[in-house]
Amino acid sequence: MGFSKPVSTITGTSKASKAPVSTTGKQKAAKKTTSKDDTEGTTKKRKKARKETYSSYIYKVLRQVHPDTGISNKAMGVLNSFVNDLFERIASESSKLAAYNKKSTISSREIQTAVRLILPGELAKHAISEGTKSVTKFSASSKQ
Repeated sequence: MGFSKPVSTITGTSKASKAPVSTTGKQKAAKKTTSKDDTEGTTKKRKKARKETYSSYIYKVLRQVHPDTGISNKAMGVLNSFVNDLFERIASESSKLAAYNKKSTISSREIQTAVRLILPGELAKHAISEGTKSVTKFSASSKQ
């Protein structure tokens, strides 16, 4: 198998000829010339797309365990991916368990069983005890 030439060399085009044209100068000029009466030319600033992560929660737990230790953005990204992966695994396993038992609701029992199946040995035991403690605390607070 031989490699073929890039499309740009075959068609005779180059990257330099396809450079994007900057419109920031035009937009700035348009903003300056618009008046208060002209509603057609007004532009709203676009909001940044929100990205949901577990970063703030990971940071809170880090503060509880090691108050004087920091964490880099890369490490936070790795931990965030880890939490997302674990969530997906537990959710899919508990969904399967609910389907096997012909139930349409995932309860704490399915979650507990999924954790037992996914996490190894001692880690599963600690996770189950923490989960049980959380459910008990939640149940006590919702009754009041």
